[in-house]
Amino acid sequence: MKLAVIEGDGIGKEVIPVALEVLAAFELGIEKVPLELGYARWQRTGAALTAADLELIKECDAVLFGAITTIPDPNYKSILLTLRKELELYANIRPIKPLPGITGVTGRRDFDFVIVRENTEGLYSGLEELHEDLAYTRRVISRKGSERIAKAACELAKKRANKLTIVHKSNVIKADKLFLDVCRETAKTYGVEASDMLVDAMAYSLMTQPEKYDVVVTTNLYGDILSDMSGALVGSLGLLPSANLGEKYAFFEPVHGSAPDIAGQGIANPLAAILCVKMLLEWAGDARALLLDEAIAHVLQKKIITPDLGGTAKTADVGHAVVEYLRSRGTNLNV
Repeated sequence: MKLAVIEGDGIGKEVIPVALEVLAAFELGIEKVPLELGYARWQRTGAALTAADLELIKECDAVLFGAITTIPDPNYKSILLTLRKELELYANIRPIKPLPGITGVTGRRDFDFVIVRENTEGLYSGLEELHEDLAYTRRVISRKGSERIAKAACELAKKRANKLTIVHKSNVIKADKLFLDVCRETAKTYGVEASDMLVDAMAYSLMTQPEKYDVVVTTNLYGDILSDMSGALVGSLGLLPSANLGEKYAFFEPVHGSAPDIAGQGIANPLAAILCVKMLLEWAGDARALLLDEAIAHVLQKKIITPDLGGTAKTADVGHAVVEYLRSRGTNLNV
């Protein structure tokens, strides 16, 4: 496997080295291709991402990505949106599951659901106009885009509880009716039990009844908001990994941003980045990915945790503890 490694900005430079240390413990012989992308590079060179960078990334099978600082400057093009479109990473997969000993604001631990977010359309289509007194952003919902994200969600649902919740706002936004209809049709084809919820009602329900849901499929902006909101259920955005998947490429990134307020202090929570390694291993078909659940549970039980979870451990301390546990299982890391 050829893996592009992009630390990016802020705490991305701290959590990705830890994730690589954990990945190295599996002795997979992965060829790593380091790339510098992001705001810091843009400040220095005037280019956050070049055509040559894109070609190099396209020569890889997957990407391990840290975080990017995106500024409201019309000359600064979003790296994430560019990569999602260029690599056709249409499915954003965000598992929401409690970790041992960690509870969020609701105190609930009886949930385990996945948000499947359409990743290339909606309000993040990049079709915008900025004028002095008026601005436009075009929201794009296509049958093709809706169908392929619905298929990805249904395929995941078939491996889980065979339940799908379609989230939309078709009572007000008519473009959502196409998304809803296509998802319903696809679920019927796959034999998946499907229901639907309006996005505002869903936001409330996820906080009060998260145990009701298994696989949730929705459009780009709704999925972005709902998955970040769900960080409150697990206890921290620093605990949420994600995968961006397409037909050819896979891209793994923690849900948290670049967190400039704590960057450089060595206190960022690396567990989301480590969980991205787990998702990478799962995507690669490596059953040893399950060992990371054990390792993380061990580290949490030992209270080797960063300040966002009430601890005093450094970013690197958490990574070292995970690696030590993995090595204690033997060099072959047998499951």
